[in-house]
Amino acid sequence: MSPPPAAAPDFTQAAAFVWHPDPDRLVPVPQVNRMPVELLIGVNRARDTLMANTAQFAAGMPANNALLWGARGMGKSSLVKAVHGALQADYPQLKVVEVQREDLPSIGRCLNMLRGASERFIMFCDDLSFGHDDAHYKSLKAVLDGGIEGRPENVVLYATSNRRHLMPRDMIENERSSAISPSEAVEEKVSLSDRFGLWLGFHPCDQDDYLAMIRGYCDAYGVDIDADTLRAEAIEWQATRGSRSGRVAWQYFTDLAGRRGVRLS
Repeated sequence: MSPPPAAAPDFTQAAAFVWHPDPDRLVPVPQVNRMPVELLIGVNRARDTLMANTAQFAAGMPANNALLWGARGMGKSSLVKAVHGALQADYPQLKVVEVQREDLPSIGRCLNMLRGASERFIMFCDDLSFGHDDAHYKSLKAVLDGGIEGRPENVVLYATSNRRHLMPRDMIENERSSAISPSEAVEEKVSLSDRFGLWLGFHPCDQDDYLAMIRGYCDAYGVDIDADTLRAEAIEWQATRGSRSGRVAWQYFTDLAGRRGVRLS
């Protein structure tokens, strides 16, 4: 009466897949939403470190799981997708599998589909964080390096988060104040982030980097605008948003391209 086992996925269909449970399946993504890695400004150290780690992994060498954490809108998820795209030509067997945070309890079944395949897989979890009474992090701990089977040799996990320890500070403080053994309670929570071998921090950009991002987009997509106009409009745009980041730079550029009649696809 149980359903038949899921058919083995055809990983030649695409370079990227999205995991969906119930029923378990890996859905191919024909066109990945990403930008060239050279357009990501102000994240040089994180870019070089992640590129080197991913190239090692794609070549069959040992590599670390990576946690990209820090300021919102500064290109954490964009960097993961851009690095994968940059290495695709040299390593066509390198695939990316996106897993949603709410699907983490089923992640073991996803790994069983990937285990033993000839391809190499970046398992990507975007905007990873955990709140009060959220036990999803326990599923992830076993994937990172726990469990009797361990993480498959052909899988590495890249996650992005606004929080370095993946949990709000007040949650950690509450554990410390209410637990019988405060240090053990906190250790249980923060040990998850310790299981990532690479911690790559992203910080708010300064005005020069912000303007350089927009100029890079203009050059790449052929939007003609003089430096003074771009500077005045871009600064006004970020002032109305109350923040300055790569995301805000792209939003301004999208508006600019639309006004200048330039298509981005």
